[in-house]
Amino acid sequence: MKELVKGSDRYRHFIDGDWVDSTVKEWIEVENPATEEIIASVPRGSEADADRALSAAWRAQPAWEALPPIERAELLKRLARLILQNRERLAQVVIAEQGKPLGEARGEIEGAALYLTHAAEEARRVTGDIIPSDNPNEQIWIQKVAHGVVVALTAWNYPAALMTRKIGPALLAGNTVVVKPHEGTPLSSFEIAQLAAEAGFPAGVINVVSGTGEGLGQALVKHPYTRLITLTGSVRAGKAIFRSAADDLKILRLELGGKAPFVVAEDADIAAAVNAAVVSRFENCGQICICNERMYVHEKIADEFTERFITAVKALKVGDPRQLVDVGPKFSGAEVDKVAAMVDRAVEAGANLLTGGKRLTDGEFSRGHWFEPTVLGVDNNAMEIMQDEVFGPVVPIMRVGDFDEAMRLANESRYGLSAYVFTKDMRRIMRLSRELKFGEIYINKAGGDVVQAYHAGMRDSGIGGEDGKYGLEGYFQKKTMYLNFN
Repeated sequence: MKELVKGSDRYRHFIDGDWVDSTVKEWIEVENPATEEIIASVPRGSEADADRALSAAWRAQPAWEALPPIERAELLKRLARLILQNRERLAQVVIAEQGKPLGEARGEIEGAALYLTHAAEEARRVTGDIIPSDNPNEQIWIQKVAHGVVVALTAWNYPAALMTRKIGPALLAGNTVVVKPHEGTPLSSFEIAQLAAEAGFPAGVINVVSGTGEGLGQALVKHPYTRLITLTGSVRAGKAIFRSAADDLKILRLELGGKAPFVVAEDADIAAAVNAAVVSRFENCGQICICNERMYVHEKIADEFTERFITAVKALKVGDPRQLVDVGPKFSGAEVDKVAAMVDRAVEAGANLLTGGKRLTDGEFSRGHWFEPTVLGVDNNAMEIMQDEVFGPVVPIMRVGDFDEAMRLANESRYGLSAYVFTKDMRRIMRLSRELKFGEIYINKAGGDVVQAYHAGMRDSGIGGEDGKYGLEGYFQKKTMYLNFN
């Protein structure tokens, strides 16, 4: 799998059930965001590597689909058990490559196993239809079959969970997969690949390769063996994949960015709303696509809410992610630069800095990528900080005169992934499904989707979706057979 080189781990591609060298001798260094130390290197995969991995998946797919779904499910459950048996080690890998705090990293590994077991539980519920024909002595059978080879492209914010979120349903449906993790967080994917080999998956069913999106990723997307592409990533990457996949009419599932509004009505439970607003913004250092990204608070309760919210934000402990802290580092130096620049531009445009607002660079923060939990007061919904995704520990608050204004401002966005609403008025709640243009709405609670639900966005937040029975449906295609028995 890997060899020790100069104090860091050097990984290889996992292709066709074996650890293999890249066709090019170029490497990508993996950095610990909390210390800036290089902890590993992985291959900078080539077009030839993409072809090897996809060819292995293509060869393995017919025999894999021919297995009864329950046999595929047993392997998924076996892999889930191995992940849980290795949860502490895998959590440390996630901390080292991504920077999330210990408690959250442990939760991610448990979630990674849960995605697999939930997919496995659907094995006996893969159903089709038998419907009457217009002709005598004839039936119409509609069956679900696999697409073939699936390419799974994962983001850096949840490297382990996003891998299993995609491969669980894809494999249960009879597809084989090639996973390309983000080049900054590839280690947990390789470690899970090793466990998949131990679980007994046939060679070629699961393949993991590393490289950049512009290089290896593009080759995977364009390859003729690829039939379905599932991406969790940026809007920029999603649109590039959309264009690249067009010539071969590939199936796409794109979960992209978000700019979630957090609406607090005048009748809200303020304590509950404050707690949810903090959790939903600052978990994983604000690096979650469904995070609370902009807040609209009714003017009647705005002073009380804002005071309590700022007090809670100031109480957050930032520090070494190996400990049970609240907020760890940002993922990279470039990410810190982006967040700092957005805050500076917001202040220049008239935003009030209510707390935070700067990098942390002294003492324990002298190494790593750190930014203070930050709250801004704004009065213009057109500002960049209200329209563009921050993906960091920064949130703006805006006062509104009534619920209708909050709804209008919330919908003034090119994103449509998630939203939060705090109100006790059932008439308002009933309006949300029709009027609030987001795919996932949290009412009177903090964020956090569950495996049996459906996670999908609208507009620039993507197409397709993940999780639950509707997410599984996307990994099947339907085949219709007309059976005449004259």
